[in-house]
Amino acid sequence: TCAVWRDLIELKNQMAIEIERKFLLKNQQWRDVAGEGCLIRQGYLSDQPERTVRVRLGGEQAWLTIKGKTQGIARLELEYSIPVADAMQLLDQLCLKPLIEKYRYQIAQGDLVWEIDEFLGDNSGLLVAEIELTSANQVFDRPAWLGDEVSDDPRYFNSKLIREPFLSWSNECSRSSPQALD
Repeated sequence: TCAVWRDLIELKNQMAIEIERKFLLKNQQWRDVAGEGCLIRQGYLSDQPERTVRVRLGGEQAWLTIKGKTQGIARLELEYSIPVADAMQLLDQLCLKPLIEKYRYQIAQGDLVWEIDEFLGDNSGLLVAEIELTSANQVFDRPAWLGDEVSDDPRYFNSKLIREPFLSWSNECSRSSPQALD
C-alpha cells in the first residue's frame, strides 16, 4: 500500500493546472509582430467535457495531452512528448474525425506568450488568440489587435470544433465576430 501512495503522490506532483484565456482578433495587426507559423494537426481520442485526450503533431514534435473539465478558465492538464510516428498512427487510425488543422503563431509580450491559431479546413476563417497565465486574476496588457474574450464559450474549444466546425455555425453575431479580417 505504501507503493500505491508513493505512486499517487508522484502522479499528483506531475499534475499541472492550465489557466488560459481566449480571445477573438479584431484586425490583422498581429501579423506584423508574429513569428513564423507552425502547422499543427491534432485529433482527439476522447472529447468528453470531463476529460479530453488529444494527440498533437507540430513540426517534428508530437504530444499526448490529457485535460480535465474546465472550471472557469482553469483545468488540469498533463502533457507528454511521444514519438512522431506514434502520433501519426494515432491521428490516422484512432482519433475522432475530422482532425483539427491550424497554423499557430507566437507573440512574446513580456514574460507571457500569445498563441494565435489560424484554423484551416472546416474551421477556416476562425482566428483565436490564447494566453496562459499563472493565476486566474493575473493582469496582462491587451494588444490593440485583441477582440472579444471567448474563454467561457465552449464552442471555441478545439475539442468542440471537431463536432461543430466554425463553418457550420449560423450567421449569427457570434460567427461574424471573428470578422472577415480580409
